[in-house]
Amino acid sequence: PYCPLQVIRPEPCGVCGSRIRFGKTAIKCCQCQLLLHTKCREQCPGPCAPRPRHRTWPHEGVLADFAPSTTPLVPPLVVQCVTEVETRGLTETGLYRVPGAEQLVREWKRRLLRAGGALPALSSVTDIHVVCGVLKDFLRGLKEPLVTFSLHPAFLSAAGEQGFQGGACGQKRLLLTVIPGATTDILDDAACDTALRHVVNKLPPANRDTLAFLMLHLLKVSRSPDCKMDVLNLSRVFGPTLVGHSSANPTPLTIMEDTPRQCKVVARLLSLPPDFWRGFVGTEQENLVPT
Repeated sequence: PYCPLQVIRPEPCGVCGSRIRFGKTAIKCCQCQLLLHTKCREQCPGPCAPRPRHRTWPHEGVLADFAPSTTPLVPPLVVQCVTEVETRGLTETGLYRVPGAEQLVREWKRRLLRAGGALPALSSVTDIHVVCGVLKDFLRGLKEPLVTFSLHPAFLSAAGEQGFQGGACGQKRLLLTVIPGATTDILDDAACDTALRHVVNKLPPANRDTLAFLMLHLLKVSRSPDCKMDVLNLSRVFGPTLVGHSSANPTPLTIMEDTPRQCKVVARLLSLPPDFWRGFVGTEQENLVPT
């Protein structure tokens, strides 16, 4: 059901994205609060499902707060955004790099969070970059990054970051003496991959499954010639979002130092074979797609 109202503050239409001007009559969904032009009502999907009483989502939290109770533990919001992007976004240039309209991103993120487990369709979002923005904003809004604060140093070490030589990558000189004739690059790659797999397996189950799901998705994006988003570009976009920092309140110096490290971690994660990631979410992912 929709309720008519007069717009006091200009806001974007949840269907077409155009601004609804001050004083104009608009309609708002009584269940999910989506605001739209009266003329856009027919373009909006059928009435959204009311928020389920048995499950509501917080406006912020750690990833596990949004995950389902059965494996794979990937939040429905993440699944729905990824599914929508893969359905109609893999021909868009600059996917995840080009920003979506900020107000629409906020509105749709709020709408999805309010909906709990019964998500409204994203097919009515005209600009696919808005869907990408919702996914990034959701991940950025978590209380701790996907790799978690406690495992942050281990991920840096596993990616071979200078200054974090406690991991397997710090053993390269020893390995070179043990294996005569071996090249530094091969040893670095092998040692880093082994260390990285080990650290991924230490993640909380919901973080691990969601990271696997996202890595498989980003690999698809990187392989699309139309997107023009290779692994390096995606690593720059998702490094701060997925890796973040080792604490909730990093210093300006830490933020500056962490930026290249975050990028390197995501690039290393994307270099792992797809079969490693499929081991967490399965080869068939129909059960992940929300109905």
